[in-house]
Amino acid sequence: MSAKTKSILIILLILFFDQLLKIWIKTNMMLGDEIIITKNWFIIHFVENNGMAFGLEFGNHIGKYFLSVFRIIAVGAIGWYITKLWKRNVPFGVIACFSLIMAGAIGNILDSAFYGLIFNESYGHIATLFPAGGGYASFLQGRVVDMFYFPLISGNFPSWLPFVGGDDFIFFRPVFNMADSSITVGIISILIFYRRFFDEKHTPVAPETIEEVKKEIETEETGLDVEG
Repeated sequence: MSAKTKSILIILLILFFDQLLKIWIKTNMMLGDEIIITKNWFIIHFVENNGMAFGLEFGNHIGKYFLSVFRIIAVGAIGWYITKLWKRNVPFGVIACFSLIMAGAIGNILDSAFYGLIFNESYGHIATLFPAGGGYASFLQGRVVDMFYFPLISGNFPSWLPFVGGDDFIFFRPVFNMADSSITVGIISILIFYRRFFDEKHTPVAPETIEEVKKEIETEETGLDVEG
């Protein structure tokens, strides 16, 4: 199986399971509903966010349009870069990491672009897919579905801490989805395992460049012979 085929397969599999889980959540749970997988460790907790990964917010409607357009441009750039990597002799791990990032970005774009059109609200009732009255938002104004919640450690901040003293503390508080996880795994893997790939000293030299260098060396050697 070629690197290109494996890369496309990674993207399609991530997208399939990401969207399958999100659609199941939307059509089986109301906002705020929970399924306890492992008590105080792993919870399926249905929330939606208007902004970036891990529930972060970004502006109002205009900000959301800007974020969606930025995501689409970023996906296009990553896709272009991956096609370049397919043609180069690089470790497949590098291609796999960028494939994970691209799949995650596309997964959240699909939520923002289409979920507002094909679902109604999840407030107080379970959403309907393709409701007769139309969706809850316009194109690119949909909310991203999140569900993975890992409250590993909970307690209270010490009272002597400024601003947050005595407040509740939960680690890890953000709720996220498979697409967020895919992006995070891809980025962290690049930083840990493939930093050298982006070091100019270790960047593979293209065949054309190698031939050009050989010609320059031969020219220099010929010039030295003539002068001798």
